[in-house]
Amino acid sequence: MKVIFFSHSTCMLEIHDKLLLIDPFFSGNPIFRNTNFLNFFQKIDYILLTHAHYDHVCDVELFSHKFNNILVISNYEISNYFNKKGIKTYGMNYGSFISFPFGKLKYVWAAHSSAFYDGTYGGNPGGFLLHTDEGNLYISGDTSVIYEMSIIPSFGNLKLSILPIGGKYTMDVEEALIASDFLKCEKILGVHYDTFEDIKINKKQAKRKFFEKGKELILLEKGKTIHV
Repeated sequence: MKVIFFSHSTCMLEIHDKLLLIDPFFSGNPIFRNTNFLNFFQKIDYILLTHAHYDHVCDVELFSHKFNNILVISNYEISNYFNKKGIKTYGMNYGSFISFPFGKLKYVWAAHSSAFYDGTYGGNPGGFLLHTDEGNLYISGDTSVIYEMSIIPSFGNLKLSILPIGGKYTMDVEEALIASDFLKCEKILGVHYDTFEDIKINKKQAKRKFFEKGKELILLEKGKTIHV
């Protein structure tokens, strides 16, 4: 499995021949200033949306117009919102694993809020637990540390967890460390930091805090890749 980090919480997963884009935030992103970002992509099969905030959903329609066969996967309310715009969607909620060609996906808990830019209710915020034949991955979405994370390892060991670390709106570095204990996961990809002034972090210090606990905090530059 390949994970490409673009910036903020936007990542892409490559699982065999399937490409999954997570929480696309390019056009309004102060870090990603290239207005031709759509040209970087030759194919996208799925878009996964953790919640309805602008910095996670703003480019869904742009991608869906370029790639007509994209399937948007999110909670029931977000899926309905985009389905009414003519976009193919798959709605789910906190429940069982659902099988897709790339693996099994489960929508899981997050402690946050969820509303579209126009004020439309975005349903319950969440994250995704992804089980594949290449390993298991947890995408927390925007959240505080919550005790429900401790349930996640009971479904299977995690190779990687993607956690926000910027603080203020989500977990900070110290809380992400607690989350990694709940998750029994030693390798964390940090997201949702440095995009805006109020979520800037000391990256060297953050990585050291994880290292001192025998864990790895991965902080990728824009467009860089890791293999899981």
